[in-house]
Amino acid sequence: MRRERLGFGFALAVLSLWCTMEVAVEAAWSLQTPVKLVWHYYKVHNTCDYAEAYIKHQVESFYKYDKTIAPKLLRLLYADCFVNGCDASVLLDGPNSEKTAPQNRGLAGFAFIDKIKTVLEARCPGVVSCADILNLATRDAVHLAGAPSYPVYTGRRDGMTSTKDSVDIPSPSISSEASLAYFRSRGLDVLDMTTLLGAHSMGRTHCSFIVDRLYNFNDTGKPDPSMKASLLEEMRKLCPPKTRKGQPDPLIFLNPASGSKYSFTNSYYSRVLTNEAVLGVDQQLLYNEDTKQITEEFAAGFEDFRRSFALSMSRMGNINVLTGKEGEIRKNCRFPNKK
Repeated sequence: MRRERLGFGFALAVLSLWCTMEVAVEAAWSLQTPVKLVWHYYKVHNTCDYAEAYIKHQVESFYKYDKTIAPKLLRLLYADCFVNGCDASVLLDGPNSEKTAPQNRGLAGFAFIDKIKTVLEARCPGVVSCADILNLATRDAVHLAGAPSYPVYTGRRDGMTSTKDSVDIPSPSISSEASLAYFRSRGLDVLDMTTLLGAHSMGRTHCSFIVDRLYNFNDTGKPDPSMKASLLEEMRKLCPPKTRKGQPDPLIFLNPASGSKYSFTNSYYSRVLTNEAVLGVDQQLLYNEDTKQITEEFAAGFEDFRRSFALSMSRMGNINVLTGKEGEIRKNCRFPNKK
């Protein structure tokens, strides 16, 4: 029995973005309850009517000169929402903050968020949260790269603490079962997971995150047998085995088909189907009945992927948000407010 996944029925007349996608898996069709966020929060409360326009303008200005901001912000948002919820705790500085966790090596985009915050503080002091800025800026950046301009509900407040010990982001070499368990622990489902991993259609990663696949898969002393021979050869040229401390750790493209264009496409799913995924967790999508079916559907239809991405990004942005009197509205995204 097939089940429809509705795109943005929860936005009703305001959005006019009704769309359907058929998948034969159990999948949510709306935001997780309770929905504590508000559509156009800053307009509704008349606190900063043009907040979203200010953010969009800054994103467009930066994107003209640096297309890497799209994958950088996607990763930054994921690193934030999947740890303590979407509270901008990943933006906080400190010797033991989330930024310093090994899993967050290479995180970028902080200066860009700082710039937007400076603009908003000049226009609407103490009103727009860093958490909302990160969610809205990510939406606008990936839209410029080719993703849909999905609705972002707002009204988040900022967390006040950040510790590296709280970062439990798993290795990119985990199994599909372990990956799904992690996503489910955040209130997301198999369709969300398969969709959000599609963010790997653009961006780069360090060789250290795939070197096990290339030389010592599961401690066998051999490469991952699921990796296509031509990809293995290509990656080994870019990522030599680690033989000494302090050895360089080069950056490689997550999706060589997109490469330096940093464009949002469904080529990621086609590469999974031909055993050409760079990260192990991505290739694992082929070895689960549900994820394989979704992967095949997205590889065949870009619009199906775009529609699902719109809803799954909104669902990710709804994880454990702070609202009302919880948290605070930081004046500087890198530091809690002084008491």
